[in-house]
Amino acid sequence: MSLGNIKEAERFFRDLCTVEELKAMSERWQVVGLLAKGLSYRKISEELNVSTTTVTRVAAWFNNGEGGYSAVLEKLNNHHNSGFRKKGLD
Repeated sequence: MSLGNIKEAERFFRDLCTVEELKAMSERWQVVGLLAKGLSYRKISEELNVSTTTVTRVAAWFNNGEGGYSAVLEKLNNHHNSGFRKKGLD
């Protein structure tokens, strides 16, 4: 929350995490995006080249976790929608 911009966040997470951890987090976030769009577990698995076990595990947290995934998705949607309104594009 106190990171000033995207570059600072990138540097922080790069120092905090290994390359494999960053890759795993990126894959999980991509899975969440496709789950939110209603794609089937098999379709997500094929599209992202991840196992259905990975998709199932992410879905379990997405559907029954603490709400973190949903909160960020909502903030991103609000951010994107507010940008369109400012430009008169919605």
